[in-house]
This record gives sequence, structure tokens and C-alpha cells, in this order.
Amino acid sequence: MEQSIVTARRSQAFPTLLPEEVERVRRFGQPRSFAAGEYLARVGEHAPGVMLVLSGKVDVFQSKGGHRTLIVTHEPGGFMGELAQLGGRPALIDAIASEPVDVLVIPAAELRSLLIAEAELGERIMRALILRRIGLLETGAGGPIIVGSADNGEVLRLEGFLTRNGHPHQRLDPETDPCGRVLVEKFEVSPQDLPIVLCPNGRLLHNPSETELAHCIGLISPLDPDHVHDVVIVGAGPAGLATAVYAASEGLSVLVLDCRAFGGQAGASARIENYLGFPTGITGMALMARAYNQALKFGADMVIPCEAKHLEPRNASCGAFVLQLGEAGKVRARSVVLASGVRYRRLSVPNLCDFEMTSIHYWASPLEANLCAKQEVALVGAGNSAGQAVVYLASRAKKVWLLARGGDLEASMSRYLVDRIRGLPNVEVLLNTEVTALEGSDGRLEAVRWRKNNSEEEQHAIRHLFLFIGADPNTDWLRNSSVSLDGKGFVLTGAQLPDGNGKLLETSRRGIFAIGDVRSGSVKRVAASVGEGAQVVAALHAYLAEQPVSVKVA
Repeated sequence: MEQSIVTARRSQAFPTLLPEEVERVRRFGQPRSFAAGEYLARVGEHAPGVMLVLSGKVDVFQSKGGHRTLIVTHEPGGFMGELAQLGGRPALIDAIASEPVDVLVIPAAELRSLLIAEAELGERIMRALILRRIGLLETGAGGPIIVGSADNGEVLRLEGFLTRNGHPHQRLDPETDPCGRVLVEKFEVSPQDLPIVLCPNGRLLHNPSETELAHCIGLISPLDPDHVHDVVIVGAGPAGLATAVYAASEGLSVLVLDCRAFGGQAGASARIENYLGFPTGITGMALMARAYNQALKFGADMVIPCEAKHLEPRNASCGAFVLQLGEAGKVRARSVVLASGVRYRRLSVPNLCDFEMTSIHYWASPLEANLCAKQEVALVGAGNSAGQAVVYLASRAKKVWLLARGGDLEASMSRYLVDRIRGLPNVEVLLNTEVTALEGSDGRLEAVRWRKNNSEEEQHAIRHLFLFIGADPNTDWLRNSSVSLDGKGFVLTGAQLPDGNGKLLETSRRGIFAIGDVRSGSVKRVAASVGEGAQVVAALHAYLAEQPVSVKVA
């Protein structure tokens, strides 16, 4: 049995601070005492912050399937907390004083100050917080429980949302799991009404939206419509997260919005091998999670999921831009960075939507790979994302059919991926091939038909189809915002603007910038997006320096 990361790196996950290190931490916290048996933290409730034990002992438990398991006992020098406390989110563990305890409470804002001011000590603490979250992700403890079958489209949607946001969760199939059956019977839920979600706070949700689920588990905090941020970043992909890291680290107040999850398309990549500094490769999720945690460390506020609906003209009386957010209200900003990226392009097949919830996939994560393990699957695409997905799926699937509309993979895919695909015995590449029809019933794909070089159609028994056929700019929400777009809907910046005199990365509206895949003419690579995210911060500083220091709300 594979050893968990917390077990393998326990000394790093649960370090004990030396007396002199405790003294260095004191200025960031406030002392507090707890009686024996008293909760210091409770699953689903907001903890006051990370707690450093000064005297006494604290038992930390994780809950899963109705059972509570001891994770660790903290003694003097130990500290409680994980990434939830860095972001001011509800606790995912129970912490109970086993005897009278004195602690130092370090709230989220002070914790971020500690991580920056005490570099070496902050590195150890940050590593511990990350490892503890990884441990909870491995077990699913502390998160919501999704009750429903693995191949239910709504279950896939909810699991995908939680996975992409790095949040622990459990899934119980009532047909095979006794605990799942107990929950269905307890709440008197009929099979057609599944899935249900039981949140850590005890609230039951019936097939919730991502936003409803996020509110229930505390991912989203209320926004202050009167607060004016230095910069609001729309999109939490590589470009947006890079901007958040560099802007927040340089003292700007930063708010990041994304309609689904951090990481964008890069976060869905099975493995990125051509990103500088990672010679053995790294999963897109791991790379983007590091960037997300780094942005939190420097004080960027993350509001995910939250969709920007409209960008209003700059209000002359208050000197701020206003972004309408639908049900979430609105936010104000002195400047705006558009990093909303692109949305996956859909296949032109009449009944595609019938299978999108269960059998059509736009990324290849472990969740999808588990669904199609030891089966034949088909993948349409010829870019690097398609190549990475093929290599990953080939390790799990019985066979992968790679369907490319063009006549040469090397024209659009990196050579190292082409060579690797050619060496995989269970991958068959079909060039000049297009999908012509999908067949199935009750939302389940049963067969895919395709045609090669205008020859006769072929039909293959395939239950899962992966689409990596490019993307369109996510700019529909900007259509009436006076931001100039090119003929394909990408945002024009700098010299691309009609007058040709625009500043680098700035759009047709002063104070609004565009970076990453959403920008017209951008290089569609993770490294390029990160570079633009860093570069735009200099432009933000130059723009903000010209604006009034204080902004009054109208």
C-alpha cells in the first residue's frame, strides 16, 4: 500500500518550533486559554487562525464516514492549522484540548505577515500547511460528502469543481457503500433526486450549483461593494495568478475572480514538461496550486467561483471601475486586469449536449481517467494539451484513438510529445479524420462514428470522448464594455489598437489591461501567460501612480 505524503514527511508536516522560534512568533499573535475538553477548532466552523501551543496538549482529529481519527497531538511548540486558516476559510479538522491549554492565536492577516517577515521560519510553516492540506485531500476528510454514482453527470460536475479548487471531499455510491445508503434513507431521498451533498456544517443540498456549494462550505466570503481595490483580476489561470502574486507582493490590494476554479486550462493539464525549472515535469494542478497558495501568502483575496458579468464605465465621481457580478453584487477597482482566458471549443455534432455531463470531457484528470480505466477511449485534437492528455490516458485506458483533422501532428504539437505518442503501443493516431456522429441513450455515450479522408464511416464502441480542439476567447461579457476586440473576440492591446499608440498590454480603456490567452496575438503557452502576468504589474504601478491616492465611493 502506498504511503501517504503526511506519513512520509511527518516531521515537515508537524514540526515543533524551538523556544527561541516561539518568541519570534509572539508579536504576530494574541494569547488565549482553553479548558480541558474544549474545542479549539471544529469542522465547518471558522477558526480564529493558526494556533501555536504554549503549554498543554491538543488532539487533532479528522472525520470521514462518521468516524473520527486522531491525526496528531500537538504539544508546546506545535501549531494547529492548514491552508484553510491562511485563506480565512472554515476549519477542516477538529482540535480538542486534552488538558488545559495556552495558545498563541495568529489570524490570517498576521499569519501572512509572519510568513513574509520571518522567511526561514515562514517557509517551514507554509510547507506544513500545504502538506496538511495534501493529507486531507488524500483522505477526503473534513470536506462535503457527495452521495451519488460515479458516472452520474451531476456528481462528475461537483467532484470536478471541488477537485479543481483543491478542496477535500468524499463520494459515496448508495448502491455499493453502506454509509451512502444510510444517508439516502435518513434524508428520504429517491434515486432520481441524487446527487445530494452533505456539508460539514450539517446542511443538506440537493444537486447544488457550484456557487451554492461554495457558499455552504465557506469558499466564498461576502464582498464589500464599497471597498475599492487597487486591482481586480478577472481570471485565475496562469496569467491571473502571476499578476496576483507579483502585485500583492509589491503592496497592491488585489482581488481575484474566477467563475469556476483556479488554474484555468493549464490546471487541467495532466503533465507539463516544457515549463522552465521542471525537468521531470509537473501536473498542471500542482503548478497552479503552488501559484494559488503563493498569491494567498502575499495577501491576494480570492473569490471563486464568482463570475464577472459586466464592466461599467469608470465612475468619474469615485474614480473607480465597477464590475457587476450577478448574485454576488459588485466590486470596485482603481484598475482591472482581464485574464479571463478562453473556453473550450465544442464539437459540431448535433447531439453533443446529450452526453456532455457524463461521457464528453474537456480535460483529462484522475477523475476522468478512473471512469475510463481499461476501456477504449477517443480523443480529438492535435495541440500540446491533446498530446499531454493522450500520454496520460494511455497509462490507464485499454486503447486511445487520437483523431486529428490535420495531416501532420508536428505542425501543432511539440516534437517530444509526438515522439512519445508514437512509442505508445496502445495509441492509434488517425490523421485527416473527423467525428461524424455520436450514439447512445439516457445521456450515456455508447459509440462514436468517424470518417477518414472522406472514406466510409467507421463505428467504434466508445463510452468516453475527450475534446481538445482549441478554444474561443471568454469575452462575451465585455461586448458592451467599450473594450475593443478583434474579429475573433480577443482583446486588443497596445499597438494593436486603432490609433496604434496604446501602451503595452493596456486595452482601449485606460486602466484596463489584458494578458494571457484572452489577449489578441498572445502566445498560447503557460510560460508566456506567466510572463505577461508579471509584466503587467509594472504597467499597473505606472497607471496607479497617475491616479488620486484616495478614492471616494459615490
